[in-house]
Amino acid sequence: MPTAEHVILRELLAREPDWVSGSALAAKLGVSRVAVWQHMEKLRAEGFTFEAQRARGYRLVARPATVHATLIETQLKVRPRNFSLLVLDQADSTNDEAARQLAAGRAAPFAVIARRQTHGRGRFGRTWHSASTENLYASFAFRPQANPDRMQTFTLWMGINICELLANFTGVAPGIKWPNDILFAGRKAGGMLTEARVDADQIRDLVFGLGLNVNAPAGGWPGDLARRAISLAEVTGAALDLNRLTTALVGRVLLAYQKFADGEHLKTFADLWHRYDVLRGKAVALLEGGRRHHGTVTGLDDEGALLLRDERGHVHRFRAGEVTLEKAS
Repeated sequence: MPTAEHVILRELLAREPDWVSGSALAAKLGVSRVAVWQHMEKLRAEGFTFEAQRARGYRLVARPATVHATLIETQLKVRPRNFSLLVLDQADSTNDEAARQLAAGRAAPFAVIARRQTHGRGRFGRTWHSASTENLYASFAFRPQANPDRMQTFTLWMGINICELLANFTGVAPGIKWPNDILFAGRKAGGMLTEARVDADQIRDLVFGLGLNVNAPAGGWPGDLARRAISLAEVTGAALDLNRLTTALVGRVLLAYQKFADGEHLKTFADLWHRYDVLRGKAVALLEGGRRHHGTVTGLDDEGALLLRDERGHVHRFRAGEVTLEKAS
């Protein structure tokens, strides 16, 4: 159910950068102009800036720099039935919070977004640096009731959809490093983590998490991350509208999930993967269960396993592992 703040933002955004009269807003809401002013004061306290002029009304001048639930919900065009959005100032991990919400019976699909994380994590339990409120930390929860075998390419499919969105949004093409890293110029801008609960050979709960470096400044990375990490702002040379990007990303993830659930992803998966894959044709080392394998990546099989051709010409498939590019001799 839209709140008064949703309605006010929707009207101002629709007319931006023009003016909207206070009388028109009052009539739209069925309240007094004083009540409109009170709602706008609430939005001001949340980071919005408005200009007001007698006989002209209000117009939106600036938006919050951090993620804002009402602004995202107002702009969101893809909204499945029962979808809800939870924006937190802080979470231990958005994936963990989404799992708790599922266990408590929250209707799916829903998204959990945190302005910062205290225990953000990636694959193999590694820490995801999540202190900056200028980045995006989000998890999406679904109840697919699907066979686990059917979900083997899920993270890969979501990754190439996010790559396509970022290419359109920034004008710079990213790459995806199997199975879950999003790169620009060889440096990591984002990581994905999919977790599931399986009951009676069916995936009951599915959580897809994404950490994306958006506006973190150059030089703001601790330790070794300074060499390996990059933000979208560094890529484009300018800060991005975090709420606009988040809205577009939420819509794209929800649409991509529906296409996957319907089997429509099969039409475009291979082409999109080839477009953004950074490993194909590259010499790599793959660490699996303590054993290191060397070879050249030839692509993926139909189940999303990485295909690696060794020096004897034999092709091996790997469902999991840690991949690093071999240094040229």
